[in-house]
Amino acid sequence: MSTNSKSIIMVKKNALGMFIVFTVCGALLMSQVGCRSDSRALEEKISRIESNLIPGPGIIIKGRPPTRATIAERMEAYRVPGISIAVIKDFKIEWAKGYGVKDKESNDPITPDTLFQAASISKPVAAAAALHYVDAGLLSLDENVNDKLKSWKVPENEFTQEKKVTLRCLLSHTAGLTVHGFRGYALHEEFPTLVQVLNGEKPANSAAILADKAPGGDYRYSGGGYTVMQQLLIDVLDKPFPEIMRATVLDPVGMENSTYEQPLPERLAAQAAKAHRTSGKLIKGNWHAYPEMAAAGLWTTPSDLCRFALEIIKAKQSKSDKLFSQAMAETMTTVVDNRYGLGFSVEAGSIGHGGSNEGYKCFLIFWPETGLGAAIMSNGDWGGTLYMEIVRSIAEAYGWTRFAPREEEVVEIAPEELQKFAGLYQPKAGLKIKIIVEADRIFIDNFYVPPTGRQKLEIFPESEDSFFATEANAAVKFYVDDSGQVTGLRLNQSGRRREAKKIE
Repeated sequence: MSTNSKSIIMVKKNALGMFIVFTVCGALLMSQVGCRSDSRALEEKISRIESNLIPGPGIIIKGRPPTRATIAERMEAYRVPGISIAVIKDFKIEWAKGYGVKDKESNDPITPDTLFQAASISKPVAAAAALHYVDAGLLSLDENVNDKLKSWKVPENEFTQEKKVTLRCLLSHTAGLTVHGFRGYALHEEFPTLVQVLNGEKPANSAAILADKAPGGDYRYSGGGYTVMQQLLIDVLDKPFPEIMRATVLDPVGMENSTYEQPLPERLAAQAAKAHRTSGKLIKGNWHAYPEMAAAGLWTTPSDLCRFALEIIKAKQSKSDKLFSQAMAETMTTVVDNRYGLGFSVEAGSIGHGGSNEGYKCFLIFWPETGLGAAIMSNGDWGGTLYMEIVRSIAEAYGWTRFAPREEEVVEIAPEELQKFAGLYQPKAGLKIKIIVEADRIFIDNFYVPPTGRQKLEIFPESEDSFFATEANAAVKFYVDDSGQVTGLRLNQSGRRREAKKIE
């Protein structure tokens, strides 16, 4: 081979090498550009969520741009010091972020790893443990729980003669058992045993748990039922409940920042957000403790709740059996009564649960079919109203059809016609209701609007005698006789209905 031929070959090899280098470098560069682009798009989406809250119950007027607010502004309005959010997209946690502080005295910031009380979201997590042992054959969904309870038994009475309390009933709130929820115990108070709670014996601050309607009937929410389930697991496995939950659910799912230990161990105290009243004041002792662990005792983070949700989705898809089989996952998420399955609310393709403990409010929602969802946790008593405003903002950003604002159309009513509604109305019980008209606008005077307090609440006509509010969950229907005189009204406020007669 000639020298020139060798040179040509070397040039071709060098050119090929340079081409490969440039191609690889280019691909890496494009990948980095793509990552930066994706990151920027996500940051913009998060920013929109943070600044796009619609204050109030999520009612907007057709043709009018709604008032928008930031998360920080609404936290200040609701006197909620801290919020933590995690969002699921494409069957994975897309982002998690903390806002505000654990308490205003220390100004220690909320992070994605900050612990909050999950309150009643403790229930579906605990239910998953019970269903794990049903799958394993240690428990049955449909046998009398008294057959395996040892330390305590569901009291037999006239309501349990024909039908017995079963695990399926306990998990679906159809057991007919008493005690809706628990208020917990300040850390300086005496802490009852679980059996004392079940019996309603001092120092327990709740009533005895018993059937006051037949088991297997209609849904009626009962934290008491989940407390019975807690005792059942303890008796069957002969282990403390936090250990059962750690081994059965928390560790397998990867919920590293979660525990059912009550009271919260000192080693974790610095990681926890402190509980605050509606006034914004810190609860004495920083938080309450809950021996009713299955019903209200989980400490966790939004990210860990999302990990739990994702594990439920994987089980439903037959992609994981860390908790239980696909069949059991389907059983858990199938409605028994009133849109409630075995631990979860199930509605419009979504699965979820809310939570409300003293000073903590939280929410979990996810869609198994689309891999979307979110968890929000707060350390203030107004957090439940606030998290719904955040949920609606997330829904708008991610295209969820559920939780979209409700659009109402306003009809025109002549100013002189509005005047006939003005006056004082007397309900059968409670404060008088005063309707006033100012500058061609109509208001309920001295109306309580959380969290700002009493104010003039504007109402808007949707028909010639029916009105709605946008700042509060309230609607008014006026009664008009055949002569055109207004004789009374019906005020619907947050599900509560009051009839009132016009007295002047």
